[in-house]
Amino acid sequence: MQSQVERGGDTQAARQRERATRRLASLGEMTGGIAHDLRNILAVIESGLRLAERKADRPESVRAYIAAAREGIDRGVELTSQLLDFADDKEPDLQARDLNELVNSSEPFLKYGAGPNVRITLELGSDVPNCLVDPTLFDTAVLNLVLNARDAMPGGGEIWIVTERLVDADCAAGQPPPETYARLRVKDHGCGMSPEVLEKVLDLFFTTKGENGTGMGLAQVHAFMRMVGGGLSIASERGIGTTVDLLFPSTDSAA
Repeated sequence: MQSQVERGGDTQAARQRERATRRLASLGEMTGGIAHDLRNILAVIESGLRLAERKADRPESVRAYIAAAREGIDRGVELTSQLLDFADDKEPDLQARDLNELVNSSEPFLKYGAGPNVRITLELGSDVPNCLVDPTLFDTAVLNLVLNARDAMPGGGEIWIVTERLVDADCAAGQPPPETYARLRVKDHGCGMSPEVLEKVLDLFFTTKGENGTGMGLAQVHAFMRMVGGGLSIASERGIGTTVDLLFPSTDSAA
């Protein structure tokens, strides 16, 4: 008769195999998204190096473009480390951070990603509360939104990145105080989306870019917001543009 210890060992081994299988499946689903993000980062590096070549006679400009390319390399290394951490079963590096600081630090990277025909305009609020984020995943999410906005404006244009404090006013009498959020908004005046496309835009693998799209970008942003307990909303209209809001619950004790 098999001993209780042996049966317990078999059960534990079965659970380990099941967990390993689930993680392999998750890694397979992530592959397309990771490739998508790395391609975006490589595009930023390529853009910086190309601009440096054009300004070879202006050392100050060349240094700035090379610095942007190096920043892209650093972010690629961070993204690779993130994938390795997932494979090693490490938790995301969630930190209470200031959205304005994160956006300011990534501004040069976002500008090079948007390209020379698109202007990035920052409108950062003065009373934005701290919120819980993984800085690497945050940078990847905002870059995805900026590149989507850029692609919606093939002739060039402007992308607004706005941060502000938002208090949820939907609170009935006798209920807890309304939730306070840090809201990050990415807005463009591009081609916009039809109601039919808008209904599917968060679906995994759905894309309007044909072979050039993976359908992973917005799905990854949505997953990131769920991970931090936040939310994502999209408003869009054909010929008018698109606005994407990311809502991060405040971690400020005063809130």
